[in-house]
Amino acid sequence: MAPFPNLISESLLVSETIELLRSFGGRASAVKVVDYVLKISKPAPDLALLLVSDLIETDPRLQLNEDFVELVQENLELRKLDETEFVVFDLETTGAKTPPCRITEIGAYRVKGGEIIDEFHTLVNLETPIPIFISQLTGITDRMVKDAPKFGDVAGDFLEFIGDSVLVAHNAHFDIRFLNHEIGRIYADYRVGNPHLCTVQLSRKLLPDIDNHRLNTVAQYFSVALVNHHRASEDARATAHIFVNLLEELNRRGVRDLATAKRLRAK
Repeated sequence: MAPFPNLISESLLVSETIELLRSFGGRASAVKVVDYVLKISKPAPDLALLLVSDLIETDPRLQLNEDFVELVQENLELRKLDETEFVVFDLETTGAKTPPCRITEIGAYRVKGGEIIDEFHTLVNLETPIPIFISQLTGITDRMVKDAPKFGDVAGDFLEFIGDSVLVAHNAHFDIRFLNHEIGRIYADYRVGNPHLCTVQLSRKLLPDIDNHRLNTVAQYFSVALVNHHRASEDARATAHIFVNLLEELNRRGVRDLATAKRLRAK
C-alpha cells in the first residue's frame, strides 16, 4: 500500500500497467496485465489475480474490480477551479540542483474559493552545513535549523496538509523536483501525484506585457506585499495572493477547469 494516498509509485511495472490500461480505455483483465507487464504468457486467472493484487496495492491510481484492473483518478484535471482546493507552497534550498542540495524551509498556504484558509510552515534540519551565500540570501543559518525537525519528521504532516489539492508554486518545476527528491529519500520509489500549476507560466500567459515574471515583479503588478523575500513562508504567502489574482483573471477569460488552465496559451 502507498504510504500516503497522494503518493504514486515510480515503479516501471506500475508505469507499464498504467500505460496498458490507458490503451484499453482504463480497464483490462488481470490476465492481460500479467501477460503484458509481467511477461507471463497465458497465466491461470487465480495466479493473475494474486500477482496483480501485489502490484496494484503500491499505487492509488490502480484498483481491482473482480477480474479486472481499473485505472482511477484520471479525471483530476477536469476539476472546476472554483471548487478546487490549492496548496500554494515555496521551498528554500541550499542551491539549485538536487542532489546534492537540500530543503531548508517549507512554507505553504491552502487556497479555496479565492481565500487563504490554512497555512503550514517549518524550518528543516538538513543535517549538513548551509552554504554561506545561501545564508546571506535567505537569512537562514545553521543555528536556526539546528533544532528544527528533519524532513522525515515533517514529511507526513506536509503530505497530509497537501491532501488531494492542486499544488501551486512560482517556478513549480523547481519546487516539485526538490519535494520529490526529499520524498524519495523517505519513501523510496514514490513521488507526489498531485497535479500542479505554475504561477510563472500562468503570469506569462495572462500578463504578457509586464517586464518579467519574477515573483517580486508579479507581486508588484498585483500590489501584493512581498517582505522577507527568499523566506519560504513569506514567498508562499505572496504567491498565494498572486494566484488568487490569477484565478480571477482566468475566470474573466472563461477558464473554468484545471485542464483548460494548463493548456492556456498566451494571447
